[in-house]
Amino acid sequence: MTLEETMTFIQSVNWLGCRPGLERITGLMRRLGDPQKDLRYVHITGTNGKGSTAAMLSAILQAAGYTVGLFTSPHLRRYNERIKINGRDISDEDLCAMAERVKPAVEQMNAVPTEFERFTAMALLYFQKRHCDIVVLEVGLGGRLDSTNVIPAPEAAVITNIGLEHTEYLGDTIEKIAAEKAGIIKPGADVVLSGQCPEAETVVRALAHGNQMCVTDVSQLRQLSADLSGQRIDYRERKDLRLRLLGAYQCQNAAVALDTVDALRRRGWNISETAVRHGLETAAWPGRFEVLRTKPLVLADGAHNPNGVAELVRCLEQYLPGKKCLFLTGVMADKDYADMMQMVTPYAAAFITVPPPSERALSAQALREQIQQSFSGPVHAADSVEAGLELALASLEPEQPLCIFGSLYQMGIVRAFFEK
Repeated sequence: MTLEETMTFIQSVNWLGCRPGLERITGLMRRLGDPQKDLRYVHITGTNGKGSTAAMLSAILQAAGYTVGLFTSPHLRRYNERIKINGRDISDEDLCAMAERVKPAVEQMNAVPTEFERFTAMALLYFQKRHCDIVVLEVGLGGRLDSTNVIPAPEAAVITNIGLEHTEYLGDTIEKIAAEKAGIIKPGADVVLSGQCPEAETVVRALAHGNQMCVTDVSQLRQLSADLSGQRIDYRERKDLRLRLLGAYQCQNAAVALDTVDALRRRGWNISETAVRHGLETAAWPGRFEVLRTKPLVLADGAHNPNGVAELVRCLEQYLPGKKCLFLTGVMADKDYADMMQMVTPYAAAFITVPPPSERALSAQALREQIQQSFSGPVHAADSVEAGLELALASLEPEQPLCIFGSLYQMGIVRAFFEK
């Protein structure tokens, strides 16, 4: 298959949308010989933080000398970004080869697998073929009925921050959503839970049954220093750890990763403290309070729900105290964008709205009108992300930061623009 044919195969079922359930992926994997059963995993779910936590764990395990598969979503530019081994994206050649293997199995099925199910199957098959020692596997949506949950019991089931999201699929309360996330817990797996609201923790504890469980202890987490070059933390008995990733929320994600490392060690994985420190210091996760340029200062954050925007606001208060930003923002129409915009308004000098490249995107004009309901400053609508970026750079006042947020879908375009 060519790369174009591979993309057509993956995306040909976009119209099916989100269809939670394990029947299709189970049937697909069975036709492929159940390659997922030959691998060992860290399985990660959560509302926010799961991608960053996965990146840290992958970097630590790689530094420890293991061959590490990493599966995440969504991608910023190319599908290849979602499947990595030891930090390297799957090649076009291997992506096409995996599609060739999966396509005949799909064609045998009456119930047509979704785009995400096809891609999950391709990833797991690739990791098996490359003999990964361990796979860090990020859930796509929820947990219990997500296609990644086709795997056997992982070494560790990791649950990061839980908030209200995808309520039409996961439920309309924190308790219901926590129950869906906790669906990745299987007998024999260690459980690592990011410390959070009592309602979520109570549900996870109840569903963990007799599994060994660790909850991160924020009382033992201390941020020693932070600037736009990185930050330093203490956590439990570990002192002066350096993080490349920015934001107080990344300290919490690092605590989850460190507790997961300790869980893996108890299970016999050989992970030195040198590997832990090196992994945390080198782990990168694009589009999360990322500095794209320093003069002028340009920040990109994929925050796309109220929880994520709340963390963005905390970062602005910490790293840019007293500064007013020019915000470039685009959102999906199904997100709580009214709340998101109100949260950043106190930090805004002006807004530029753009349409992210997605069928689900809210129009730039509609977002402009929403912002103008509670913001009296300038708000301009641009026809595209690129046009918005050109306008933003031309409009910046001296020493004024540009902050881009609202959707991960636009981050690939944004990063490509500044890499030029």
